[in-house]
Amino acid sequence: MEDDAVAPDLVLFSNLIHLALRGGDAPKALALFSRLRGAGIKPDLKAYNAAVAAYCKSDLLRDAKRLLLHDMPADGVAPDAESYSPILAALARRGRHLAAVSLFSHMRSVARVKPDLSVFNIVLNAYGQLDLAREADRLFWSMRRAGVPPSVVTYNTMLRVYGDAGLFGEAVHLFDLMRSSSNGNGGAGSGVKPNVVTYNTMIAIYGKSLEDEKAGNLVQGMQANGVQPNAITYSTILSIWVKAGKLDRAAKLFEKLREAGTEIDPVLYQTMVVAYERAGLVSQAKRLLHDLKDPEGIPKETAIKIFASAGRVEEAAWLFRRAANTNEIKDSSVHRAMMDLFAKNRRHRNVIEVFDEMRRVGHLPDSETIATAMNAYGKLKEFDKAAALYQAMREEGCVFSDRVHFQMISLLGAQKDFMALEALVGELSDDPSIDKRELYLVAAGVYERAYRFDKASQIISQIRSSNGLDVQKLR
Repeated sequence: MEDDAVAPDLVLFSNLIHLALRGGDAPKALALFSRLRGAGIKPDLKAYNAAVAAYCKSDLLRDAKRLLLHDMPADGVAPDAESYSPILAALARRGRHLAAVSLFSHMRSVARVKPDLSVFNIVLNAYGQLDLAREADRLFWSMRRAGVPPSVVTYNTMLRVYGDAGLFGEAVHLFDLMRSSSNGNGGAGSGVKPNVVTYNTMIAIYGKSLEDEKAGNLVQGMQANGVQPNAITYSTILSIWVKAGKLDRAAKLFEKLREAGTEIDPVLYQTMVVAYERAGLVSQAKRLLHDLKDPEGIPKETAIKIFASAGRVEEAAWLFRRAANTNEIKDSSVHRAMMDLFAKNRRHRNVIEVFDEMRRVGHLPDSETIATAMNAYGKLKEFDKAAALYQAMREEGCVFSDRVHFQMISLLGAQKDFMALEALVGELSDDPSIDKRELYLVAAGVYERAYRFDKASQIISQIRSSNGLDVQKLR
């Protein structure tokens, strides 16, 4: 912007951050937010909400909470439901459902922020994951009184909560209310019609209650009601039939779907591969996987993910290289899947090759991807390249998790470059987003592994004697 003689302001930055976020490029959104603050511009609610969402998408949850609970109040910016929603969702993704419920209580009782529909949906799911189905039930039926009518997502969430709790009667009752509304008969579910997720959830519930015939009938029933099954529908019913010992029925349906040209996603394909393997039909499983090497009707990106999720290293690598050579890989998640696959199989050189390909096509890697690449460089003893990557990504504005910083400290220790290590620790000590206690514990561990026990002991003693640690004492 500055090179084009455009003076950046809050509106411009805020729009660019939102564009990056909507484009799925959270690292770029965070880099822009850092530039905004570096330019001395005070973020408004829109910019803060976008930054909170970007931090959460990058799995930098502590940074997101710092913005919400510290930086926003310090700048006099009152949060709204959109400020809380990404953090609640991130906590749920991490399985920290109790923390999500606690933050929800803080939101309502301390911050006095009125929950919106998204927040209600997240918290209902959190209650379900905590086996608090009755609390979820009370919250669900209180939504209309709070002025927030439930959506089809809300109803689907409650169906899932009832199903997980074994409350099959309540699930069937709620589903019937939804179906009555779709028939125009009114009722408590009036205006909320079942969608494909609703039917998929109910099919899974019938599977849990060992009613595979009802599950199969519901697949036909949804089509009669104008709701077309998707890959998850078929994957769910296939799994139910396999568990019920009806492998022939499942195999016939799968072959029928393939012949009809139905879109086959990784979940559906993997379902049948696992089913064949568990039934001892290894040749059929291998045949399915072999077909993916030259897929017809299946995007190469999807086929690569199927191979990766199945742990088929050679097949995934062969197809990935073939697709990369023809520039058919546009989704960065394919690169991440391949890097994870190679890392698990200790093929560190291949990890770097995929990372380089990811950078070649213009993707800005997230923190976890950078950590994976740095770990590969470390395993290959290419410490200079790891350091160069760390520095280059920082200069590009990538926001790192603590893991990346600590990994760099460990690599410097492995390289015996203690001057650079102490300089980096000193720099990170001034960063308010870094967990200082963890920082110094990592540094102490590095010194201990290098047999510099006096230095390690000194750091541990200082941690125990005070909440902080003077950086000068590390030098």
